[in-house]
Amino acid sequence: MATPTDRDAVDAAELRARLDAGLAAMAPAIAEALDEAARGQLVHYLQLLARWNRAYNLTAVRDPREQVARHLLDSLAILPWVTRGPVLDLGTGAGLPGIPLAIARPELAFTLLDSNGKKTRFVRQAVLELGLAQVEVIQIRLEAYRPPRKFATIVARALASLPDLYRGARNLASDDARLLALKGRLAREELNALLACLPAAAATAARAVGAERAEPCIHPLVVPGVDGERSLIEVPLGTTHG
Repeated sequence: MATPTDRDAVDAAELRARLDAGLAAMAPAIAEALDEAARGQLVHYLQLLARWNRAYNLTAVRDPREQVARHLLDSLAILPWVTRGPVLDLGTGAGLPGIPLAIARPELAFTLLDSNGKKTRFVRQAVLELGLAQVEVIQIRLEAYRPPRKFATIVARALASLPDLYRGARNLASDDARLLALKGRLAREELNALLACLPAAAATAARAVGAERAEPCIHPLVVPGVDGERSLIEVPLGTTHG
């Protein structure tokens, strides 16, 4: 049986083969956004994560081979909706989904936010080694964050309940912004609680700034190698929502 160190040291060629196979099974637009250099950066990111995971508990998924699907492909599944910046990744943890998305969208500015010191230290090092000049890493609690600019896209991956995400994100959003929440199985009660948070004037406000949708939209996702339901909850944001 392989030891944890053996699993961490898995060959880069195997990681790349798994990445290529997974991308080939996803939407063509996702694979097309990742050239040879970008795919190399994604593999390098997993190698960095494996190295840091030996000393720090950055992610519960320890095997880099499993991380290809459960971290990289899972993050990249929302790429078709990440088209406008600046982008804020709330509770980025070890840099997910922010780093994979930033690799795929080098033309967009990203801010990766987390309050955990050891995780933000890793993310800063990863951003430096990967050469992601358009990425800023900030260690602060969400409720204390006062950015100098508003964000057009706010992403979050399994961070908090939808109502809490909505309340935390809307004051950081530009008038035509969207929250993209990556979730597993979605309870109807959680969705109903989100709908109850939306002001009655939300639809009118969203249409006034030209939003494509005035109501939350659920996009089912299929992530190769990841069992169970995955969903993207797209929620219109903006200061005009109250």
